[in-house]
Formats: sequence, C-alpha cells, structure tokens
Amino acid sequence: MVQTNRTDNWVNRDNMPPDFRPAPTMSLVEVLAFIRRHLSIISLATLATLVIAIIYLITAAPTYTAKAELVVDSRAVDPTSVSTIVESQIKIITSESIANAVIEKLGLAQDPEFEASQASPLHSMTRSISRLLGWSKLETKANAARYIVESFQRKLSAKRLGATYLVEITFDSRDPDRAAQILNAVAEKYITRQMDYAGLRDDSWIKDRMNELSAQALAAQKALEDFSRNGKDTADFAATNDRLAVAAESSKSAYDNFRHVLRKMEATRQQSLPVFEASLISGASPPLRASSPKAKVVLGAAIVAGALLGIAIGILRELSEVLAIGREPRLSAQDDWIDRPIPDVLRSDHQSEISAKTRPARLTGSG
Repeated sequence: MVQTNRTDNWVNRDNMPPDFRPAPTMSLVEVLAFIRRHLSIISLATLATLVIAIIYLITAAPTYTAKAELVVDSRAVDPTSVSTIVESQIKIITSESIANAVIEKLGLAQDPEFEASQASPLHSMTRSISRLLGWSKLETKANAARYIVESFQRKLSAKRLGATYLVEITFDSRDPDRAAQILNAVAEKYITRQMDYAGLRDDSWIKDRMNELSAQALAAQKALEDFSRNGKDTADFAATNDRLAVAAESSKSAYDNFRHVLRKMEATRQQSLPVFEASLISGASPPLRASSPKAKVVLGAAIVAGALLGIAIGILRELSEVLAIGREPRLSAQDDWIDRPIPDVLRSDHQSEISAKTRPARLTGSG
C-alpha cells in the first residue's frame, strides 16, 4: 500500500505543470558521495593540469615591467578641464609619433624582440596562410616598420594616478635593463616634444630681439642727450637735434610695440591652449622580479581547472551509466508470468492435488 502511494505521488509530480514542479535538489551527503566515487578521476585531471602549468612556467619567457612617473602641470583657466587635459597627454605619451622617435633613437628596428621576423610561430603561420589565400599583401619595409610600432605600443601603457597630475607609464620587455632604458627614452621624448610644442625654444630669439631693440632705444636717447649738452654751438643744432629726437622716439616706439605684441601673443596662447610643464618625478629603473607569468596565479588556475574537468568527466560517466541502464531489454508480461516463482501456499495445495490424482487405485478381489 505504501509502495502504491509513493508511485502515485511520483506520477502526480510528473503530471504537474512545469511552473509548480519542484526542482531537483542534491544534499551535501550526495555531493560527498559523488566526489568519493570519482575521486581518482578528479585527482588525475588536477594532476594533469598541474603538470601542464609547470611546463608552461618553465618554458615561458619572463616579462619584466619598468615603471616611471611624470607630472603634467597645466595652468589651465578652467579647473574642470584638468581631467580631460591629463587624459589627452596620456594619449600623446602612447602615440605613434613618440613610438617612432624612441624606435629610431634606440635602434629597436634591429632588436629581435620587436623585429617582425621574430614573431610568434602562430602569428607567422597565420600570415603565411593569409598570403596564400590572397587575404594579405606581401611584406614590405613599410609593413615591417608598422609591425614594430604596433608591437612597441602594445608593450607601452600609461594611466593617471587618481585625481592628480601624476601619470604612471610602464613598459614590458624580456630584458629588465632594456625595459628601463626604453621607458626613460619615452619620458624624455615626451618632455622634449612638449617643450617644442609650447615654443619654449624660441625664447632665446625673443630675448635677443628684445635686448637689441632696448639697446637701440637707449643708444638713440643717449645720443640725443649728448648732442643737446655738447652741440649747442653748431650751426645746424636745431635740425640735428630734431633728427636725433625723431630717431630716439622711433627706437623707443619700436621697443614698446614689440613688448606689446609679445604680451598680446602670450595672452592669446594661454587662452587658446593651456601651458604644460611636464617633468619626470621618478625615472625607470630595471625591475628586480618578472611581472609575468605569475606562478601562484597559474598554479591556482590549473588546480581549479583540473578539479572542474574531473567533476565534468564524473558527471558524464554517471549519465552514460544511467543511459545504459535505460537501454536494457525488459521481459514481456508472459515471460514475467512464466518466470515468476510460485507462492508456497499455492505450491502445497497444488502438490496435494497432484498427489491425489496420481495416487494408484487399490484393487480388491471378490469372488
């Protein structure tokens, strides 16, 4: 009776709508039992992924990251535009023009780390297949130079440190000394470019021109004063004095006009474009440890991946066993009735009936 009720309950549960059907649950005991059954598979899978991770750590080339910090001070009129200005300077630091300047200065085109011929085997195979299928053009010097610049830009990065004017720049390389050298060259080229862009190198010409006009004005004024004191006895005193006065006034006007134009140009430049004062706070030094690959991260990921792989294999094994049991042939009702054992009660009555029928008849003689 209890078995019939349980069967009815399962039938009713299957006939329930999907929205009201209870979801299957698995207890902690069942989880532990599953892990116990497939512990060997999970252990083997974890061991295999650990071996692969160790081989990767041994064979992978280490990468070193050099760091440096720049300060980008902007005398901008609007303080709200500081963030945009600093982000713009970050784009300039990682731009192609800075990369080309550093590559040319340090001769990175002949460096095996950046040379196109030293690309990864997978990249070389992909390029060869693309050329065979006609998807890419043949390599030229321009393409090789472009590949070097792209490789350089992938290794260079810059970011703003909080809400400050500080910018941290980093560069990745297989050689720690080379990484520091390249990063310092990047900072130098950026600062030099900002000086050229701001026109600071033209200040020497401006100062020379200013001194020249000032000297001319002073000389003309002194000549006028000397002639006024010592040339009163000359016949053409008035005409000469007027001529020297005009020359002194002209020199003074030229000097004043030049100063006025300079002030106007400086004011216009400050209003249109902010003035940057970029300087290197801390130069790059060769890093002491490799930044990648990180052994702890790789080994931890290998352990997790191996455990998940072993659990997935265990689930597939149990599903295959369930499917195999479902495919076993079942006996028909007739075969089931034939092979079903006879109850003991029926067996005893049946045996007594058979014995009564087969009991031999007793013959009695009569006369």
